[in-house]
Amino acid sequence: MTESSVHPVLWPAPRAGGPVDATVTVPGSKSVTNRALVLASLAAEPGWLRRPLRSRDTLLMSAALQAMGVGIEETVSSSTTGGKGEAWRVIPAGLHGPATVDVGNAGTVMRFLPPVAALADGPIRFDGDPRSYERPLGGVIGALRTLGARIDDDDRGALPLTVHGGGALDGGGVRIDASSSSQFVSALLLSAPRFNQGVEVRHVGSVLPSMPHIRMTVDMLRAVGAQVDEPETGGEPNVWRVAHSALLGRDLTIEPDLSNAQPFLAAALVTGGRVTIPDWPERTTQPGDALRRIFTEMGGSCELTTTPDGTALVFTGSGRVHGIDVDLSEVGELTPGIAAVAALADSPSTLRGVAHLRMHETDRLAALTKEINELGGDVTETADGLHIRPRPLHGGVFRTYDDHRMATAGSVIGLVVPDVRIENVETTAKTLPDFPQMWAEMLGV
Repeated sequence: MTESSVHPVLWPAPRAGGPVDATVTVPGSKSVTNRALVLASLAAEPGWLRRPLRSRDTLLMSAALQAMGVGIEETVSSSTTGGKGEAWRVIPAGLHGPATVDVGNAGTVMRFLPPVAALADGPIRFDGDPRSYERPLGGVIGALRTLGARIDDDDRGALPLTVHGGGALDGGGVRIDASSSSQFVSALLLSAPRFNQGVEVRHVGSVLPSMPHIRMTVDMLRAVGAQVDEPETGGEPNVWRVAHSALLGRDLTIEPDLSNAQPFLAAALVTGGRVTIPDWPERTTQPGDALRRIFTEMGGSCELTTTPDGTALVFTGSGRVHGIDVDLSEVGELTPGIAAVAALADSPSTLRGVAHLRMHETDRLAALTKEINELGGDVTETADGLHIRPRPLHGGVFRTYDDHRMATAGSVIGLVVPDVRIENVETTAKTLPDFPQMWAEMLGV
């Protein structure tokens, strides 16, 4: 049975009958899972990924790597969302074409895999959803050409394209403007240990967004034995260097996706309830960890507690939601959920530093403005974000534009506003499988 046959086209967002009180186990991180898949595929020996996220984006990544020759053996638990018993064994092999990669609308797949394909022997064609044709990719294409790759994109600087792999890539120095997506930098760094000369990536544009994701890439490279020189540990500003080296196969347990914890923490905030997220890491590079600070400023409180199984985050709402003035440039993916909470606050909010969201799964700034305003809100786009003035909201259709974070944002509003209907809630399967069921279980309905 397909997910679209389970949920109606317009999904009635459940309304909370009172303060929520729930423990929610969040599946593994998409960002960590897809980076780990790439690094394990390029390693010199097999490795394990434990508790990976099983979602559209990660399954697209896995299928693409397998199409290029990588072996991925899955031990599947009874859970479809990456339960404790699930593990993927990744067996590196000679990369080869011809092959076709479906990127869907996954930024990590469309940007991380062309450098991998340049190491393959033979042509690798990349295609995807219509929206993927509109998303920035020119930085990766141009950089790979500078480093010695042959790519046929009909001069579009976008999908669809074919990478004509020659079995190796020279590598070396490259200058790129990654201001539209930090994934341009991560894409080059992840494959760099396999380039003959490694890589030196020099960012020459304006401020880089989503820096925590680059930190995640650097940490994960170092964990598998790569030598990385980067700005935050004394390197040259805006320059990342990765040396040529063999990568180690590791046994890695994937952290919960903290950004996907956002709607559940928001539920505690807007209902004055309490939500516990097990396995919240004490130290992480995930952008979602910023929710502890942001949602506390908006009226909640949180405590990182020790449990027999590790650590857990307990987040409690106070019964009041406050507006916020915040720079989200490093954590832009949290913007839809924060905007939803801000629309329910007792004072205005300004969300800044997220102009790059106009080129995400959809134009998130335009989409949030339109959908919140159609429920009676007062949201105005700024040059680099949103200004939100809370107004009494009413029911209506909240459209998602095939964007998973739009669907969860609308669901947060639906907790306290009656008759909100989410169009295409199944788009949450991109990174958060079974979201409607998890949402219902949190509410006890």
